Amino acid sequence: MGTMHLPGRRRSIRPGPRNAAVAAAVLLAVAVTAAVSFWPAAGQPGSAQAPPRGPATAPVHPGKRAYDRHCATCHGPAGGADGPGAAGLQIKPPPFTDGRIMNGLTDEFLYTIVRDGAGAVGLSPQMPAFGRLLTDREIRDVIGYVRSLATPAYVPRPAPGVQAVAPPPVQPIEFSHAVHAGSFGIACEYCHADARRGPYAGLPSVSRCMGCHKIVAAQGNPEIEQKLHRYWNERRSIPWVRVHKVPGFVHFPHKRHVQVGLACQTCHGPVETMQRVAQVAPLTMGWCVSCHAERRGPLDCVVCHH
Repeated sequence: MGTMHLPGRRRSIRPGPRNAAVAAAVLLAVAVTAAVSFWPAAGQPGSAQAPPRGPATAPVHPGKRAYDRHCATCHGPAGGADGPGAAGLQIKPPPFTDGRIMNGLTDEFLYTIVRDGAGAVGLSPQMPAFGRLLTDREIRDVIGYVRSLATPAYVPRPAPGVQAVAPPPVQPIEFSHAVHAGSFGIACEYCHADARRGPYAGLPSVSRCMGCHKIVAAQGNPEIEQKLHRYWNERRSIPWVRVHKVPGFVHFPHKRHVQVGLACQTCHGPVETMQRVAQVAPLTMGWCVSCHAERRGPLDCVVCHH
């Protein structure tokens, strides 16, 4: 770089470090001004903005794929019992969206239905078994997905830690306590009306069963259409197999226990979760005396033996 000559002056200035710094600052200012005028401010037309972020994608439930493939045809894509296959069914499937119906059923009960078919629990056999099509993991994933559709939301409850004293007997009609007492919440004393007014709990008459089942599932379920209706038409009582029995020398009045507010489950276990009712309490003298001592019940011998 040569000598610089300023107009009107004969003195020459040679470039030095200071002058070079000033020139660099001037050039930087010009460049920044040009950039600001070229790029509009954010939000102005033609401005360059970062692409907006889309909504976060919700994870797909692991049971949805199997549900869409095997269940949605009848139960509907969203569990509303409005699938195209449900139109021709005599008994419509339950809406999975109704938590009042679904939340009372245990996972094991639903697992049996999916694996073995609805007929295995006394419901209509129009729903087939999927045990050969789905693995154990897939069945439980489908149940988990069905749970997610319910409103009000399903809240898992700890499994009742009870064990049957003896296997539950096979009854003449596959009556499901899990459906009646669990899902639909029918009170025990609606069917066992004698419990609050006599020594025995009693059994429902055929006419009481038919009060609902003249209409509900009257067609499409052999347990009702063929068995229950046959007893009704023949004017015969249903020969239920007894489950609980104390010795003949023991006086056990249901009335007294119900009137003091003792829950039926205290002696009979969580019947609302049982498909077939089984005896879960030993019903021995020591067991009864322990309960009376804990609840301040009478301990005189003549209370039970008279």
